[in-house]
Amino acid sequence: MYRPSGKRYDKMTYNKCGESGLKLSALSLGLWHNFGDTGVYSNMKRMCETAFDNGITHFDLANNYGPEYGSAERNFGQILKDSFDGYRDELIISTKAGYDMWPGPYGDHGSRKYLIASIDQSLKRMGLEYVDIFYHHRPDPDTPLEETMGALAQIINSGKALYAGLSNYDGETLKRACVILREMRVPFVINQNRYNIFDRTIEDNGLLQASIDEKKGIICFSPLAQGLLTDRYLKGIPEDSRISKDGRFLNEKSLSEDMLAKIRALNDMALERGEALSRMALRWLLDQKGITSVIIGASKSEQILTNLEALDSKPLTKDELARIDEIAGVKH
Repeated sequence: MYRPSGKRYDKMTYNKCGESGLKLSALSLGLWHNFGDTGVYSNMKRMCETAFDNGITHFDLANNYGPEYGSAERNFGQILKDSFDGYRDELIISTKAGYDMWPGPYGDHGSRKYLIASIDQSLKRMGLEYVDIFYHHRPDPDTPLEETMGALAQIINSGKALYAGLSNYDGETLKRACVILREMRVPFVINQNRYNIFDRTIEDNGLLQASIDEKKGIICFSPLAQGLLTDRYLKGIPEDSRISKDGRFLNEKSLSEDMLAKIRALNDMALERGEALSRMALRWLLDQKGITSVIIGASKSEQILTNLEALDSKPLTKDELARIDEIAGVKH
């Protein structure tokens, strides 16, 4: 029977979500990939245990994570029973709704009907009375923002979630949402968006600065750009890589000669620092102002342990940060 390590809190850093009282582990475990019905349950269970043993207390899901939709939540619910019974109060569990989930006009986007039905389904799949954070997964231009924020307010007021979050919003929409949620007295604490050395969208669309101004946290996904910010593709495309197996979010076109040149240059820089490129890429995020936590993905426990090494990596200097921007082609 699993018993968590008694030293699980010794090395992890915990950061506040903006000005709220909620703290998240600097690294969080995402269940987007490898926790659906195509995965091996014993491996999923081992990964969650490895994460918790090393101080990762935050587990991030969404209603449609799989495949099939809902299966990641269902599998995680079983892990909660098998491994974390008695430890619920040490965990931060988040889920989301906003993308395609079930057929018809009520299983997608941001309507009140969809969001409230979705949280009920998610709680049932995971066997929970509440989640700690419930996100609207993406902005919906066809639904009034007041309706979507009102649904989040009802979910919070009903006790089905403790905090609200927004995902994939831009700075302008975030500010509008903040006004509405503040009036409704909703504890909105965090934004979840893609962010990495190659993808600076939240810098360009104002989300990063708006979050800082509004004193909200930011949690990043795809910190390694789906594997591009590793040495994995420097010698070709491995048969077991995401490009070979999936191709939806990363494909051969992603590996242009220009991109490979950038990866090589960043890899050389990481080697000069005495570390792997993935470690430097995670360190880059941990050093960014306004970042609360970084969501890591994994297909095996060893990858989690490797990613945890970034916490011990030395901070990047101003010159190193400028060099990374230059390599990535970012102009400020």
